[in-house]
Amino acid sequence: MKFKLIVLMLVLQASFVKSQNWDISLLNKFNPNNGNQSSSWKFVSNNAIYMSAATPLALAVAGIATHDQKLKQTALNTGVALVGNTAITFFMKNSIQRPRPFVTWGDKVMLQGNTSPSDYSFPSGHTSTAFSVATSVSLAYPKWYVIAPSFAFASATAYSRMYRGAHYPSDVLCGMLVGSGSAYLTHKLQKMMYRKSMERRAKALALSQQETNPVFISGN
Repeated sequence: MKFKLIVLMLVLQASFVKSQNWDISLLNKFNPNNGNQSSSWKFVSNNAIYMSAATPLALAVAGIATHDQKLKQTALNTGVALVGNTAITFFMKNSIQRPRPFVTWGDKVMLQGNTSPSDYSFPSGHTSTAFSVATSVSLAYPKWYVIAPSFAFASATAYSRMYRGAHYPSDVLCGMLVGSGSAYLTHKLQKMMYRKSMERRAKALALSQQETNPVFISGN
């Protein structure tokens, strides 16, 4: 297993070398390398993590206040998906160790904002977090008025990270996949666990009914 992980990391690192040209070329279209900053994109970039992390808490509070079991379950699923997403993102960042674009391409990419990220670039943690929450909520409530704003915010987060110059397009793309994937797997696991729980309850109920209502069969 360790050998496979090492091979995977080496393949990913090699792919970065080949993709650097198109990656930086595309990033230059998003990053305004002129010192000007958009307050709107700055707000999204700076607050995406906090707003995403607050979502499961808000769902839990709403579920408790309204005695809505589905809201509470969605809050739990969203929180679990976020924990899994954070662990995967952290592992990938520290395994691959890709420098930020404004570090590697200081002459082409300008970091927008007052704070400089100190961790690695691949994948985008802001993007993976936003897409994890958007996917979790959309799977629980598959309505257009839930899906549209959820993914609009997640997409705005992804763009804001490139606009700021903090991530390459490939960082953002991987963040989308990691975030959505962690939420989808959590959703499927929860459904599987719920189904097995219902099956156990049904068997226990059937067994209790047999014990309280025994049927005696007499033979001739």
